[in-house]
Amino acid sequence: MRRIAAILAAALLAGCYFDRLTSKFGDMPELGNIEDDAVIAEATTNDADAARIRMRLMELEMEEDPSYRMNAGDQIEIRVYDHPDLSMTTRIGPDGMIGFAFIGQVKLSGQTIAQGAECIREGLVPYVKNPVVSITILEVQSETATIAGSCAKPGVYGISNSTRLADFYAMAGSSANRLFNGVNVDVADLEHSILVRHGEILPVDFRKAIDSGDILNNVRIRKGDYVFIAQRMEASVIVCGEVKNPHKRLYEPGMGLVETLTAAGWVTETHWSHVIIIRGGLANPHYYKVNIDGIMSGRCHNVKLKAGDIVYVPKDNLSEYNVFVRKLLPTAQLVGLIAQPYSTLNRLD
Repeated sequence: MRRIAAILAAALLAGCYFDRLTSKFGDMPELGNIEDDAVIAEATTNDADAARIRMRLMELEMEEDPSYRMNAGDQIEIRVYDHPDLSMTTRIGPDGMIGFAFIGQVKLSGQTIAQGAECIREGLVPYVKNPVVSITILEVQSETATIAGSCAKPGVYGISNSTRLADFYAMAGSSANRLFNGVNVDVADLEHSILVRHGEILPVDFRKAIDSGDILNNVRIRKGDYVFIAQRMEASVIVCGEVKNPHKRLYEPGMGLVETLTAAGWVTETHWSHVIIIRGGLANPHYYKVNIDGIMSGRCHNVKLKAGDIVYVPKDNLSEYNVFVRKLLPTAQLVGLIAQPYSTLNRLD
């Protein structure tokens, strides 16, 4: 990263980047005016893909609950009507078998409750007149699913037919957290988390399922499901220019411009009426201006930032776009912030 930053700085200082930047501040689009369109453009897929995903989610929701099948480790109670001496409580062995009076070893693994009861009833017919057998499940060890990744308590958990994705995530303690700037922050990246069933990655939107409780995305967890909670990368937002504490901070979903400037100690008295947001990285930057004075006076809405944004607060006497670039991009302040992932105090441990 430091090497890339050094090359970038050398190129910028050499002046090879500036010839193409000839517009003025006034030509920059107001971010507040395009924000809704930008969000919609990123949030939607094409119509065919959206329809296919919705159809698959509807199929998952309409699927009948699979019949429970007993397996090794399950604890069961067997009762034979009018024959309490034959009733018993036992745990199905690792081989899927139980031992039963008169019959000997009976294989129950893989059978439904009704099938298991019938199997025992048939075995008792030579010894008991008209036997009536029932099986009750006392403890399930075999209906499990796995959750791994950036959750607080990854592992294998018992599930029922009513367990949904949000419930399963809660069982695992929700997001793991780490210390950042003296504050515990969530590190789960719900947007890139996945649910795998029989080798298929289901088209589930974890954020809609967990944050919004959307019923189609909040799918039922089935036996053998594998849920992986992705880890949020150290996506950051850089704040520099006319602020009291230029710094690089961890990006948080929903982070707004006002909160970010506040964390930077707010703007200095020499700030311009607008803040410049550079979006898309320095290789392919897009520049937007945000009327910070309008936000503070209540005339404009606070703007949500995106991971990777560079927030630059110009001085009030800076007007030419190319002058802005010459002053901003080669500065030791910005290059230093890019080169260092986080300072000692800002490291995500």
